[in-house]
Amino acid sequence: MYTDEMARACRRQFPALSRQVGKDRAIYFDGPAGTQVPQRVIEAISDYLAHHNANHGGLFASSRESDAILDRTHQAMADFVGSADPDQIVFGPNMTTLTFAMSRALSRTWKAGDEVIVTRLDHDANVSPWVLAAADVGAVVRYVEVDPATCTLDLDSYYSQLNERTRLVAVGCASNSVGTINPVRAMADAAHQQNALVYADAVHYAPHALLDVAALGCDFLACSAYKFFGPHIGVLWGRRELLEQTAAYKLRPAPDELPGKWMTGTQNHECLAGVLAAVDYLAEIGRTLASDDSLDRRHALASAFTGIAAYERGLLERLLQGLESIDEITVWGLTDPARMDERLPTISITHSRLTATQLATALGNHGVFVWHGNYYALQLTESLGLEPEGMVRIGLVHYNTTDEVDRLIELLGGALNV
Repeated sequence: MYTDEMARACRRQFPALSRQVGKDRAIYFDGPAGTQVPQRVIEAISDYLAHHNANHGGLFASSRESDAILDRTHQAMADFVGSADPDQIVFGPNMTTLTFAMSRALSRTWKAGDEVIVTRLDHDANVSPWVLAAADVGAVVRYVEVDPATCTLDLDSYYSQLNERTRLVAVGCASNSVGTINPVRAMADAAHQQNALVYADAVHYAPHALLDVAALGCDFLACSAYKFFGPHIGVLWGRRELLEQTAAYKLRPAPDELPGKWMTGTQNHECLAGVLAAVDYLAEIGRTLASDDSLDRRHALASAFTGIAAYERGLLERLLQGLESIDEITVWGLTDPARMDERLPTISITHSRLTATQLATALGNHGVFVWHGNYYALQLTESLGLEPEGMVRIGLVHYNTTDEVDRLIELLGGALNV
């Protein structure tokens, strides 16, 4: 079982978590915007630059060493998403850039009158690339609406708009704003009945739960390593036949084979070494929880996320209970204890007296790091009538502790003195 004691052991591996803000120990609740990294990630990046720094494909020692590290990183990410084929893993600067590239490529097969479906719950990185691509070819964009009371998708809205003209459905595995977990498999199955493709944004889901592309039933899945304790790198998985058949925008000397076909330009090799270290950090947690050092990486990751999910749910329930007692706070999204399995430990709140900016500033002055605004989930904040100020987002991950949650509740309950 992953416990507070284990969380403290993990915390010792993260240099950033020892930071002080004045007399207060910093509390990092900003994980949805980017988690901190363990020491091994820092060392992997440094070691690459110090000893293996070379471009791809050279016939000399450092280049061969570099390529071996990159190959291991492709395999690690294949294990991470549940794929048997490391060549289905594509790296790029970030999820947004990869999604723009794929939207541009896929839209070449669309025509006027075709339709794409996006949701009002998603991060804009899984909305605007498809909206802009559709506009280029005269395709129609349809939006899945959100139930404002629970910040869950209105599935009737989805199923009623899905039809034989739908070419692609873009949906997040989980909301980066309010933590809602979406029924991606059910939505994908319905989309495939109409011969539509499904592009899943797993950026917010990846730090909290085991990814399994087969179980999700998607055709593409994108995430970002800096959200799961790694460096700033984007990751894309796609079905092999689609990656092979779709024409990529690339340079003439670039390979036509996977994965190089989709990895334009020289990659960020040092940070790819850091991605490998981040995945292995999580796998080590799983082996510790299972008391079995022989577990292969995929099974170790499954063990890790089982323990992490249970621990984070405890933090989530503790925080929701504390917030419920504060009259000035409104929690947006699911709060029903019976529906906790439908959400991740990410909470967005508003305050009856303070704007999101004022509340985030006051918490920051006490060393509590939270995010404010719309976090690029603009469709949602517009739907909820919360623009332009937005909300304050509290993101819990496995290195947070019950003491930190209690400190936040104490501050929100009146200790801020604002």
